[in-house]
Amino acid sequence: MTLVYLAAALAVGGLLALQASVNLQLGKAVGTPYGAAAVQLAVSAAVLAVVAAVAGGMGAFGSLGDARWWMLLGGIASPIYITSAIVLFPRLGALASVGLFVTGQMFASIALDVGGLLGVEQRPLGPGMLLGGAAVLAGIGVVIRSQLAGEPTRTTMSARIGWIGLGLAAGAVLPVQGAVNAALRHELDDPFATGLWSFLVATAAIAIAVIVLVATHRTPRPQIAALAQVPWWGWLGGVAAATYVTVTFSVIPHIGAATTIALTVTGQQLISAAIDHHGWFRLPAKPVTTVRLGGLAALIVGCALVQLA
Repeated sequence: MTLVYLAAALAVGGLLALQASVNLQLGKAVGTPYGAAAVQLAVSAAVLAVVAAVAGGMGAFGSLGDARWWMLLGGIASPIYITSAIVLFPRLGALASVGLFVTGQMFASIALDVGGLLGVEQRPLGPGMLLGGAAVLAGIGVVIRSQLAGEPTRTTMSARIGWIGLGLAAGAVLPVQGAVNAALRHELDDPFATGLWSFLVATAAIAIAVIVLVATHRTPRPQIAALAQVPWWGWLGGVAAATYVTVTFSVIPHIGAATTIALTVTGQQLISAAIDHHGWFRLPAKPVTTVRLGGLAALIVGCALVQLA
């Protein structure tokens, strides 16, 4: 049975890369990444609402009043991650974008662990973490250099730095979200209700952002009618996100948080490399060279050292 949990953790990590890739179709149809994020998060919330209702988890919402205010805000991270992926994938490719997300995840995880923040059990800053962090930096450096070397010269340095910063920040919010949702799950004692609340908050947050951005003419008005043109697989992002949340909550009690994170991160990188190499989901093909494979290997080894130290 342990092998099933290990395989599930690896698979749902791959779903994060798939989610970001297929969401591009929503972005193209709606005409704005923020509107696409709102649609995807609403789909995730609807999926989890059905699951929670079937599993009898709706009653857990009665315990929301016992939760501290910050436990209710984990969902805000989701629109940041989803929107960032829609923006970055066409510019940097799947492998480089996910590499940045993973790097942000790893260093945010180290900060949470070493500081004992948001209810996370405190861990000392040992040699494994330092060595793993160095390997992650080396790996993402190789991947980003390899990717940007092929970018047109019209791409400014400030734009490249902005993309890199956005990718790191988008990755960093994920472990923070995980810690906040773990604390909320302790209060609600139901993973489906916890996931549903997280996606309800996420949907509300991005909906407010879209309204403000449209009103201030910072983004086009979402073209809802164009959603009819989205291929069937373009809707899988919401299902993938809901599955990721549900499975992660389910496997952590059996194989531990560190092993779960290490496996999900590995799944992210492997699937993103395959998407890049083959040009799946209508993304431009970016062959995975030997150099990029070396960077990918360094990222995987670094993640394992950080999480399993």
